[in-house]
Amino acid sequence: MLDRSIGEFSRFLVIALGCTIFGFASGQWLLSVAIGLAVYLGWILWQQSRFNRWLANGRRGPAPTVFGIWGDISDDFYRLQRRHRREKQKLHAMLRRVQDSTSALREGIVALEDDGNLAWWNPAAGELLGLQSSDAGQPLVNFVRDPGFVRYMHNQDASGPLTLPAPRNDARILQLEVTRYGRDEALVIVRDITRLHNLEQMRRDFVANVSHELRTPLTVIAGYLETLDGSGQAPKGWQRPLTQMCEQTARMTTLVNDLLLLARLETSERDSGREQIAVGELMERVAQEARSLSGGRHEIGVDCKQNTTITGDATELHSAFANLVLNAVKYSPDGGQIQMRWWVDDRGGHFAVRDSGIGIDPIHIPRLTERFYRVDAGRSRDSGGTGLGLAIVKHVLLRHSAEMSVDSTPGRGSTFTLHFPTRKLGSVATA
Repeated sequence: MLDRSIGEFSRFLVIALGCTIFGFASGQWLLSVAIGLAVYLGWILWQQSRFNRWLANGRRGPAPTVFGIWGDISDDFYRLQRRHRREKQKLHAMLRRVQDSTSALREGIVALEDDGNLAWWNPAAGELLGLQSSDAGQPLVNFVRDPGFVRYMHNQDASGPLTLPAPRNDARILQLEVTRYGRDEALVIVRDITRLHNLEQMRRDFVANVSHELRTPLTVIAGYLETLDGSGQAPKGWQRPLTQMCEQTARMTTLVNDLLLLARLETSERDSGREQIAVGELMERVAQEARSLSGGRHEIGVDCKQNTTITGDATELHSAFANLVLNAVKYSPDGGQIQMRWWVDDRGGHFAVRDSGIGIDPIHIPRLTERFYRVDAGRSRDSGGTGLGLAIVKHVLLRHSAEMSVDSTPGRGSTFTLHFPTRKLGSVATA
């Protein structure tokens, strides 16, 4: 740029010098210089005017042929224009490749602009959500009107996918997941999970039906075994087998009852009941059950200084609390301490069960809430566990908008903590 300025200044000096020499030769040097400079200025302004007209017309076609410093500026601008055009063509080609590749996906892809407005979607998303080309620019919630999805879209911190029926076909089940990026922009992934949903529903129905059908024969078998065991008329040498059959029948009855409870939790509405359950009273009832199971072999303490209630279902919450405490009894050695604690802070209410048992290796913790998952299968069967307790706790917590955390060290015991949101808490009414 400095070289161009020097060149233009040199051009100006040459013109001024020439006009001065001509002026001295003609005897009118001042007029000659003035005319020369006026012509030079007019030439500069004409070059600028041509360049400005080209800019005003949207830079269509090549830049005009001009000379001097405006010619240099025009050449630079033309080179920048060509480079910009090439980069724009590359971006368009890349965008076409992205659109072509996403169009081949079975999953639906929806790009949202500010305020959740539709910017672009692939054919799969159009088919799953019933979108048409004329819908561009409109909010996605205008087409997916499910209240749960509207809340999901407005929740900036929403994590995990959302499952709901398709907008125009209730028989089709969709899974939607929102990924936010940029400034108020988002990408929505839409999957058709109808087959998986139907298979899961078949599994639940099968478990529920089989468990229900097993209750009657188990009741009959248990009744006859108890009668025979208590009558004293059993054949000689059958006392031990009868006792074992009674124990296994009771264990199978417990398993069937847990399966039925788990099936009910999975198939019922997501939100829990509206009862106000006093936490202190619930903990005392669970402690009594734990002491009865322990038979004095453990020291069981209750720490509940804050008079609080939880909004929910009393039976389900009792099941969740009892499963944690009874597990602590089963896996703690004789003489061990089990502490139940409830406290409230800014994040909500927390129920913790700490034991002095065998502890859990960290690699097992992520799978503890899976059905029938056992850290130590042999020990679990000996203790009479069904492998469904923590799965039941998980589903109870889901229905109460709560979460569970586990802190455990092998050989040093475990602490299971249930975290309830503040909106689920209340104060116990005093008489």
